[in-house]
Amino acid sequence: MRLSTRNQLDGTVISVTRGEAMAVIRVRLNGGDEITSSITRDAADDLGLGTGSPVKVLIKSTEVALGVE
Repeated sequence: MRLSTRNQLDGTVISVTRGEAMAVIRVRLNGGDEITSSITRDAADDLGLGTGSPVKVLIKSTEVALGVE
């Protein structure tokens, strides 16, 4: 599949926490950094996500906010 999203990062799922409606997926990116994604539980099930699953993290956002104290 070809996608227009330019921010595509390869990684491996390190944890899946399923709630009633949502799932929180933690991914270790190639290079060691980690990123978290919240998706619907149905989507996590449809994708067959589990610990060790290889994934491509797609980031498409019109806003990225940062904060410091």
